[in-house]
Amino acid sequence: MEPIRRKALVEATIAEIGAQGTLDVTVAQIARRAGMSSALAHHYFGGKEQIFLAAMRHVMSVYSAEVRGALVMAHSPKARVEAIVRASFSRRNFRTETVAAWMNFYVLAQASAEARNLLTIYHRRLRSNLCHALRPVVGTKANLVAERIAVLIDGAYLRQSLGEGTPDSNAAVRQILGYLDLELPQGAE
Repeated sequence: MEPIRRKALVEATIAEIGAQGTLDVTVAQIARRAGMSSALAHHYFGGKEQIFLAAMRHVMSVYSAEVRGALVMAHSPKARVEAIVRASFSRRNFRTETVAAWMNFYVLAQASAEARNLLTIYHRRLRSNLCHALRPVVGTKANLVAERIAVLIDGAYLRQSLGEGTPDSNAAVRQILGYLDLELPQGAE
């Protein structure tokens, strides 16, 4: 039962933060949404920060799996970048609850060393994947272009967190891939 309960608490954490739009939720609220007692939630995770970090590890794990799956199907450098961008805005990753969780995760990373380390790992992997894909087509500019794409991804999440309606994955992808086309040499694949 423990893995099932932990998963329920992780999903309830994402849903509760999405509903509230803030980390100012209690373990009791999360536990109630998961259909269990706050004592059980504390037993499994220890406290709110640990539950939230577990939720973000889950979010990152889902994202990572989607990126890996998309990269398997990508057969050119440009297609690899597109796969990473599209995975960033998939239905599972770019929904109201997940966007709220990401924004609150950035806030938590300002005060929590563990959250900051987890965020650093995410940023490094994203940049590394983008640089690997970009290097064959933009050469020494790969780091700069990768950083800009990463910033554009974060920016799309930030804008969405401001409550600009239902997340529009297609618009976000178009914006970022439009920038990519400006950086790639004519006819690059």
